[in-house]
Amino acid sequence: MLAILQLEDDAYGVAIKKDISKLTNRKISYGTLYSYLDQLFRKGLISKSLGDPVPERGGRRKIFYKLTKKGILALESAYKLQNSIGKRMSELLLDKV
Repeated sequence: MLAILQLEDDAYGVAIKKDISKLTNRKISYGTLYSYLDQLFRKGLISKSLGDPVPERGGRRKIFYKLTKKGILALESAYKLQNSIGKRMSELLLDKV
């Protein structure tokens, strides 16, 4: 979801895959990516729309993804939880040093 947020109006499969690989330093397959995107769509966290046909793609349209309000709230909630866990972990580790 962070990749979709970051890519804004350019969030389509190939760009999302590249961004995730860059963010995580890991490779992700297209099958895995589209499975995750489908799950996020079914949960109402992202929306999708078809772009215009592109000649270099043989007239095929790109599917663009965008975070919904629900998706933005979920991403914000995950961020807050991660920060809370990180803060607590720092406190616990400092006590051990």
